[in-house]
Amino acid sequence: MPSGKTIKLILYEVLQFAALSVPVFVVMERFASLMNDVRGMDLTAYWLVVAASIAYVTSVTLLVWVPLKYAILRKRRFITEITQWRPTALAYLILCTLPCFAILISSSKVMSSRLIVLLDHFTELPVSLVLFSLICVDIIERIRPCRLTGQCKASLTGGTNYFQVYVISISPRTAYLYSSPSRPQFFSGPLRFLWARDGRAEVLVDSFLFWLDTVEIVRVSGEPSVFYSGWVFPIYILAFLSTFRLVIMPQSPLLSFAGFALQDFPFLIIRIALIVVFGYVTPVLYPVKNLLVCLTFVYFTFLAKLRIFRGESMF
Repeated sequence: MPSGKTIKLILYEVLQFAALSVPVFVVMERFASLMNDVRGMDLTAYWLVVAASIAYVTSVTLLVWVPLKYAILRKRRFITEITQWRPTALAYLILCTLPCFAILISSSKVMSSRLIVLLDHFTELPVSLVLFSLICVDIIERIRPCRLTGQCKASLTGGTNYFQVYVISISPRTAYLYSSPSRPQFFSGPLRFLWARDGRAEVLVDSFLFWLDTVEIVRVSGEPSVFYSGWVFPIYILAFLSTFRLVIMPQSPLLSFAGFALQDFPFLIIRIALIVVFGYVTPVLYPVKNLLVCLTFVYFTFLAKLRIFRGESMF
C-alpha cells in the first residue's frame, strides 16, 4: 500500500495537471463552438480547434510540464537554489493562463466584428474556470509542506502571530510585560474550539481574497457594453499581468511592490477610465481600495522615511 506522502504527491500532481489542462480544453471548446456558428455550422472548423487543443496540451505536458516536475521532485540544483519565486507557478501562467486569455480576447474580437450577440457571452464559465484553476495552483503550492490529515499548527499565510502575555509585578507602581509565542491550543474550557486555527484553512481563505480584485476586473470585461468594445483588450492584459504575483513566494518582501505595480496602480487607472466611459460598471469600492493601497504604499515606503516625518514631536 502506498504511503501517505506518495498519496499526497499523486493527489497534488493530478490536481495541478487538471488545473493546467481543463481550462485550455474548455476555452478552446467554447472558441470552437463560436467558430462553428460564425462559419454557418461548419463542423470542420470545430474539430480542427478541438484537435489543436488536444495537440497543444499533449505537447506542453511532455516537453515542459513533466520535465519541470521531474526536476522539482528530484531536487535538481538549479531548482533548489530558487527561493524567491515558484517555477511551477511561472510555467502554469505561460502554458495555461496566457493562451486562455489570448483565446478569450480573440473570441471577443470575432464576436464584435461579426456583430454576434449571444445570450452566453462566452466569458463567464471559461474565465471563472481559468481563475479558479489559478487559485487552486496557488493553494496547492502553499499547502504542499503540510500533511493532508491531522492538525497543521503552522501559519502558512504569514499573518499575525498570537502571543501569550505574562505580567510580572516589580512594585506597586511598575510592572514588566513578558510575551512569548502561544497557540490557540493553550486555551481550555468548553469553548476552546472557538480558538481553533488551521494553516491549511487560512491559506484557502487567504488565496481567494488575494485574487478577488483580479476576479472583479475580469468580471467587468463580461459586461456587454465593455465586452463588445476595445476596452476588453487592456482589461485582459492588465489582469494577466496581475497574475504574475503568483510567481513570487508568499513570504517574499517583493510581493508588496508587485501588488502595487502589477495590480493596484494599473487597476486604479483602468477602473477610473471605465467609470468615466461606461458609468458604474464596477463597484466604487474597488477603485477606492486601489487608491488607498497606492497611497499607503507610497507613504510608508517613501514619504515616511523623510526627515520631516521622523521628528519625535510628530504623531
